[in-house]
Amino acid sequence: MQTLLNIKQIANILPHRYPFLLVDRVVFLDVEKGEIVAQKNVTINEPFFQGHFPEVPIMPGVLVIEALAQTGGILVHQKGYGDKIAVLLHVSNAKFRQPIRPGDVVNLHAFLLHVSHKGGKIVAKALVDEKVAVEAEITFALVEKDRL
Repeated sequence: MQTLLNIKQIANILPHRYPFLLVDRVVFLDVEKGEIVAQKNVTINEPFFQGHFPEVPIMPGVLVIEALAQTGGILVHQKGYGDKIAVLLHVSNAKFRQPIRPGDVVNLHAFLLHVSHKGGKIVAKALVDEKVAVEAEITFALVEKDRL
């Protein structure tokens, strides 16, 4: 897949930094339709694997949700809200269908349901080998950068 946004460009959009920057690249973006696909390459060197089931390492579900939220944040930025930061408000209908393990490439899909100057909502899913691993609806507020 072609890289549309690389990690340096993503770091210019999102305020997160290692170890909480959980999106490695954007491979699909349709701003008009409100759709984005990003990727997270999961390696055994991730710091959370040291304590999260080290004998059978799996990526914590809450971090998958965070990666999906960050993907949505990139989409909202590209939609024209670059002067604000998307802040997580609510997660609903989250389902964890299969574990994500070291070596997996996670495709992070986000679909914008609505957005305004106050906030919005996405439907998101994380896929590994074209199988849904995690899905959720994520509501966010848009906050001025200087208010955080």
